[in-house]
Amino acid sequence: MEEVKAYIESGILELYVLGDVTPAERLEVEAMAVKYTAVKDELAAIEKSLELYAKANEIAPADTQREIILNRLDYVLVNEQSYKNEAKVLPLVKPQSNFYKYAFAASLALLIASVIALLNVYGRLKETTNLVASLQNQNHEIASTVSLKDGEIEVLRDPSFKLLKLQGTQKSPAAAITVAWSPVKKKVWIDMATAKMPSNDKEHQYQLWALVAGKPVDLGVFDSDTTSKDMKEMKSITLADAFAVTLEKRGGSPTPSMDEMMVIGKF
Repeated sequence: MEEVKAYIESGILELYVLGDVTPAERLEVEAMAVKYTAVKDELAAIEKSLELYAKANEIAPADTQREIILNRLDYVLVNEQSYKNEAKVLPLVKPQSNFYKYAFAASLALLIASVIALLNVYGRLKETTNLVASLQNQNHEIASTVSLKDGEIEVLRDPSFKLLKLQGTQKSPAAAITVAWSPVKKKVWIDMATAKMPSNDKEHQYQLWALVAGKPVDLGVFDSDTTSKDMKEMKSITLADAFAVTLEKRGGSPTPSMDEMMVIGKF
C-alpha cells in the first residue's frame, strides 16, 4: 500500500484528469485505477473537485465581446452575399428573416466566451496543481524531520546506546565527533550538533568506519555541516571494537585512506 500511496501523492492523477499526460502515462493510470480501488476513488475525488472548482469560478462573457463578434459576422456575411451576387444571377425571392444569422452569431459568441472561461479555469487549475505538489513536498520534508527527531529521542532514552567521542589524530588534532551506537538494535548515529570537523570540499566527503577484529567496515559518508543541529543515522552494525573517520573522495571508498584519518575512538 505504500507504493499506492506514493503513486497517488506523485501528482500524476491530477495531470491525468487535466489531460496533461503522455499516452503511456494515461494507460498506466487507467491500469492502476483498475487494479487499486484507492487510485480509482482518488481519480473520482479529483474530477469532482475540478468540476466544483470550475462551477465556482465561471466567468460570464462581457457584453462588448458579443457586439464585436456580431458586427464582424454582419460584415463578413454582407461581403459574401455581394460576391455571390456578382458571380451568378439569383432568382428573385422574398428576403428571409435574419433570425438564423443572429442565432449563429450568438452561438459563436457563446462558444468563444466559453473557451476563454475554460482557459482561465485551466490556468487556475495548473496553479492549484503546482500548489498541491509544493505542499506534498513540504509534507515529505516535515515527515522526514519528525522521523529524525524520533531517532534522536530514541538515542537519548534508550540505555542500549553507547556514546563514544572520537578524538582528533595528528592529521587534525582539533577534530572531534560523537558516535552513538546500540549493539542491541544495530543502530549507529553521529551527533552533527557537537561535531568539530574541518570543512570538506565538493570533491570529498567524510566516511565513518567501524573496526571489527582489526578490519574496517564502511558505515556511510557525511559532510561537515556546521549549521546542522541534528543527528545523522549511519549504516547498521552489530559488533565494533572502535570507530574512525577518514576523508575520502565523494561517495566513499571501499577501503579507508589511513593517511587521511581525522578522528578515532575505542571502547
